[in-house]
Amino acid sequence: MFESLAEKLQSVFKKLNSRGRLTEKDIDEAMREVRVALLEADVNFKVVRDFITEVKAQAVGSEVLESLSPAQQVIKIVNDNLVNLLGGNQAKLMVSSKPPTVLMLVGLQGSGKTTHAAKLANLLRKGGKRPLLVACDIYRPAAIEQLHVLGRSLDMPVFDMSTAKPSVIAKQALSVADSQGRDTVIIDTAGRLHIDEEMMQELKDIRNEIHPHEVLLVVDAMTGQDAVNVALSFQEQVGIDGIIMTKMDGDTRGGAALSIKAVTGKPIKFIGTGEKMDAIEPFFPDRLASRILGMGDVLTLIEKAQASYDEAEARRLEEKLRKNTLDLEDFLEQMQQMRKMGPLDQLLKMIPGMGDLKDVQVDERDIKRIEAIIYSMTTSERRHPEIINGSRRKRIAMGSGTRVQDVNRLLRDFENMRKMMKQMQKSPGKMNPAFGGVRGKSSRNPLNPFQRGRR
Repeated sequence: MFESLAEKLQSVFKKLNSRGRLTEKDIDEAMREVRVALLEADVNFKVVRDFITEVKAQAVGSEVLESLSPAQQVIKIVNDNLVNLLGGNQAKLMVSSKPPTVLMLVGLQGSGKTTHAAKLANLLRKGGKRPLLVACDIYRPAAIEQLHVLGRSLDMPVFDMSTAKPSVIAKQALSVADSQGRDTVIIDTAGRLHIDEEMMQELKDIRNEIHPHEVLLVVDAMTGQDAVNVALSFQEQVGIDGIIMTKMDGDTRGGAALSIKAVTGKPIKFIGTGEKMDAIEPFFPDRLASRILGMGDVLTLIEKAQASYDEAEARRLEEKLRKNTLDLEDFLEQMQQMRKMGPLDQLLKMIPGMGDLKDVQVDERDIKRIEAIIYSMTTSERRHPEIINGSRRKRIAMGSGTRVQDVNRLLRDFENMRKMMKQMQKSPGKMNPAFGGVRGKSSRNPLNPFQRGRR
């Protein structure tokens, strides 16, 4: 979403870094370029004006101009102000001291309320909560059934009362949650194609009836400044406590995310990053600012790894690496664990310094090809690749829909990797930084999904 903005901002800072000391004229020129970049990213013009004014006021101070590395100081000022623009610190959910905690999701039709009600319930359950989903959208065709389908897919309870009044459904849900020992109630309300008085009154009725601890507005990041206007209307007429911004994995310009806190005064609390039920994350302003400025996001990368990797399995793999007994079953398992963390191109951008490598492309077809080849092997062949002779290679190639050359390349590079692991036990530090990257004559390594100059 922020790729274009990130490229432009990083280009501005590269120019500053190429200079020894900065004059006020240098900073003026840089801020003009930053202003244009933000406006082209569809950031609210008032927000841009205030942002540039604040950055410039700090950047032209004597502390900066007399600094030995003024460019780095300007980057720090921009980063700090960008973090403030996005909300400052992480805004966490309010948790009731007396369960259940009641979360009410509101928004326009099509913003993703129902899906993100289920996603949020799934995320909270991973944190030890016991959520109950409540279907209060009695108007949209199949809305109740959609929530039930999502609930079944997550093994999550869903409460509904068919066509009863939404405020009555919500109130009854609290009693059900209490009787079932559910400590969190997530209410999916109805939306409209546009804001109208009837919709707002219904939301007010529900709010007055159950007094939710959090009213979360679900908005679509792809709608740009319309999302900001929608948020402002809901804040003025119903009152909201936070925002769930969906489709943050899209290719729009991202201005809504940079504008919404400054305009509404309400923080983004969660972001939707994909279609799967686990594609929702708490929102960290400092991490997003780091990504935009090309400084990576190591903390999120670590958290994804911790969520995807089993600690006992990691210890087992470490022991096999130490003894140099890694086999193709282990390799396949680790590759699949990496894929659980998310698209590889997104993971790559979280590594500091890697976000601006334009010639590095991730081809998922290479990974699927490797998986197909390994799945076409017998258990014995996966554990003892050295037994795979010519006839076995032909059978594996036919079974995986690949060529014998692909099988040969995989086996050769896997053996090279094992040799390299063995050498690293004696002389650490010689490993290629890309996972599976093996030095050799092969110009295209099927173990390495990060290929340069791909067609």
